[in-house]
Amino acid sequence: MPELPEVQTVVTDLNKKIKGYKIVDFWSAWPKTIKSHPVNRFKKEIVGEKIIKVWRLGKNIFIDLTNNKTIYIHLMMTGHLLIKDKKIPDSKFFKERVNQYIHHKWILNKGLSMEFSDVRKFAKIVLVDADKVKELKEVKELGIDLIDKGFTLNKFKEVLDKRKNKAIGLVLMDQNLLAGIGNIYRSEILYEAKILPLRLSGKLNDKEIELLYKTIIRILKKAIKLRGTSDSDYRDTYGKQGQYQKVLKVYRKNGDKCFGCSGKIERIKMAQRAVFYCKKCQK
Repeated sequence: MPELPEVQTVVTDLNKKIKGYKIVDFWSAWPKTIKSHPVNRFKKEIVGEKIIKVWRLGKNIFIDLTNNKTIYIHLMMTGHLLIKDKKIPDSKFFKERVNQYIHHKWILNKGLSMEFSDVRKFAKIVLVDADKVKELKEVKELGIDLIDKGFTLNKFKEVLDKRKNKAIGLVLMDQNLLAGIGNIYRSEILYEAKILPLRLSGKLNDKEIELLYKTIIRILKKAIKLRGTSDSDYRDTYGKQGQYQKVLKVYRKNGDKCFGCSGKIERIKMAQRAVFYCKKCQK
């Protein structure tokens, strides 16, 4: 599933490429993705409107329109948005098979389109009144966004204090507490901070908490700079892979030699999700 860096990359791209453009048509081959309206009504409410801006909360994308409506998109496991120009053949940028599962198209003016590829068709599209976005269950239940200015060291300590008896590897993945981290960055962050995933949050000392806090911000910002991790289906709006997978140190490297010692990377499951770590380097 795309995590905060991947979603932020998409949002930044969309603001650069389609902000101010008008939606002139909409097509869907899988109406079940649209959770709020029948597809014909969804189309009627968005066609003719301009895109004001695109923004993000956690792993969620929001596209504000001129009629005070907002399109909410969750990419889920395999979804990604592609921006196409009809003047440029698809074969030049979108020839990878992962980019060819197009189930929804927003046709824009000036020959552009925003197309939604989603091989597993788990994604979600919702149209909502702009002033009611914060009332959405998915938004109301979100914790602090991890690259928001409000995510301070003190705020992080407050979160950990609420979950003293919960493993830090689970706390980092709890979107109701900390919005944005998924499986990939959890493993990388804990490895860089030298903290075992199974350590209870309440057992971390102040020095460890501060290092973990700084590591979260550093790794997420680096991943954004490298346009995310293409571990599987994620592609950016150009249909291209991110680059962070080239610098991963533990994720999906079980059995490989640790970067920091002579030990090997191990894999365990926490709440049915895999986490990767080095028991020698992480304490």
